[in-house]
Amino acid sequence: MTYEIRFSRQAEKDIRKLTPKLKKKLMDILRNRIAVDPYSGKALVGDLKGFYSVRLSYQDRVVYSIKDDKLVVYIIRAKTHYVD
Repeated sequence: MTYEIRFSRQAEKDIRKLTPKLKKKLMDILRNRIAVDPYSGKALVGDLKGFYSVRLSYQDRVVYSIKDDKLVVYIIRAKTHYVD
């Protein structure tokens, strides 16, 4: 069972700013990790409780939420270390 991936407008903007190498890495993470097992990411706490994070690079994280009832993962951000 794989989850559908959907992107926020901000995530789409973030992805456009990534280098080609990081875009490729992001697509690999989305297809082979998050879509297959979204709970493999780190559960966030505090203001971001309910969201999950996966490291994209030393500085950048993919922040997302999971809707199990619809089998959808919403990518919220794709280029920031939690906040700008």
